Amino acid sequence: MQQPTQLRTGVVAAALELFDRQGFEATSVEQIAKAAGVSRSTFFRQFGGKEDVVFTDHEALIDELRTFLDEPHDDPWAAVCEASERVFSHFARDPDLARRRYEIVRQVPVLRAREIVTVFRYERLFDEYLRTALPGIAPIDAVGFSALVTAVHNHVLRQLLRGTRVPVTTLRAALEDVRRRYGVLPGGSEPALDDVVVAVFPRSMPIAEMSRRVQAELS
Repeated sequence: MQQPTQLRTGVVAAALELFDRQGFEATSVEQIAKAAGVSRSTFFRQFGGKEDVVFTDHEALIDELRTFLDEPHDDPWAAVCEASERVFSHFARDPDLARRRYEIVRQVPVLRAREIVTVFRYERLFDEYLRTALPGIAPIDAVGFSALVTAVHNHVLRQLLRGTRVPVTTLRAALEDVRRRYGVLPGGSEPALDDVVVAVFPRSMPIAEMSRRVQAELS
């Protein structure tokens, strides 16, 4: 018996092949189910409709990232970047399938609109996490960092989807630059064990992050 993940992957691959060959609108749920070797009822248990087949990976990833971000993290900014890397790594594992999905989405207006909403859901997840993990953070800092991480991720991912070989280290370096520009990339020498702590922070660092670091040093 197929495992749920294998079943979903098979249905997605069959659907994308049909969408590519005969068009999204001309493809029926019955045709997808038949091509994937599953019943119509099984299809609807796994997916809500044709659009959901295209975006099923994102639904699973958002749930996975929510669980990951619910775990304790020493550095919330780094946790958001790691979450972004997890999304990239998922699609990089099967770039051919990811590229086929990308081409289908580009051609179908309703799917492009759904993609915009999906991108916003990632941003909102990161934004809400930062506001929870860093009490007192200025909303503009939380939403700004979340949007920037998502935009950089999408820029690097599009290179992969357009046929360029892009390792995850490319994204990691870009996200480190985001943290550096935002003033939240750890650096400098290890602090000495002393009675006095002198803290110097970049002007661009959010006040909530300054507070978090000072508290960490004093604890």
